[in-house]
Amino acid sequence: MAAMKLAVEHVRRMRGGAQAQLMRCDDEAYYVVKFQNNPQHLRILANEMLATRLAARLGLIVPHVDVIEVRPEIIAYTPDLVIQLGIGRKPCAAGKQFGSQFPGNPGRTAVYDFLPDEQLGRIQNLSDFLGVLVFDKWTCNTNGRQAIFFREPGDRADSTGHKAGGVAALGEPALNDTASGYTALGYTAMMIDFGFCFNAGEWDFPDAPLRGLYSRQRVYEPVGGMEAFEPWLARLEKQITERVLGEEAAQIPPEWYGGDWNALERLIERLYRRRERVQELILSARNSGREPFPNWKVKHA
Repeated sequence: MAAMKLAVEHVRRMRGGAQAQLMRCDDEAYYVVKFQNNPQHLRILANEMLATRLAARLGLIVPHVDVIEVRPEIIAYTPDLVIQLGIGRKPCAAGKQFGSQFPGNPGRTAVYDFLPDEQLGRIQNLSDFLGVLVFDKWTCNTNGRQAIFFREPGDRADSTGHKAGGVAALGEPALNDTASGYTALGYTAMMIDFGFCFNAGEWDFPDAPLRGLYSRQRVYEPVGGMEAFEPWLARLEKQITERVLGEEAAQIPPEWYGGDWNALERLIERLYRRRERVQELILSARNSGREPFPNWKVKHA
């Protein structure tokens, strides 16, 4: 089971359908916390844990994730720790919640969910957008791909070599900041929000050509053919074994999937088999009317 952190301070509400909260924990790091009684589905927490950890196995830059204990007393004394309903509100659930680590200190780290096209094409890890498309097609992410962009001197790396962090996007455009010595090359993209992998709470795979694509075509300009995805396809085949899937599934608290291990086991079995379909699903996106890969000229290749 993943190590559990204790939430000790509420910072602010985050935007988004899951109504997450930014909280400081007892390791002095900050986490975006999603609660078991979020408005989307209980399984969103299980999806976030499983998918984010699998994405890290592929080498994508994603948040460090943990189980966060939120005790009843902090909920009782924090008016903002509530879930807004259509005609009222209810307190956030106590107990084991999902947390993705913010990339640095929220008071000092610049985090954006938008970069102008010129800067977007020059981020440090642009190829991660190709890797995460492989991942999102594999896991049938029924939400659009979400990413944030951040920069901070001296970012610490976690045990996998990735920069630690995670946050719901702040919605502020980033501009070149030459006065302070920063340019777009100082930005790193981090892939966030995996809750709608496996079709959210349904745990099925209703594939569609445009699902999982990032909204900005600029990130796909390097794609000239299927070979652009080959490093990621090879990692998926070689590194995501049945043993790895089982290990990562075991990290999920049973409370997050209603204790139905059989359902989780079926999901893992289908995921393992779906690795062989990813090229077909990428081609389906290529041959759609939207044509997201502007430099991939030959259809049905």
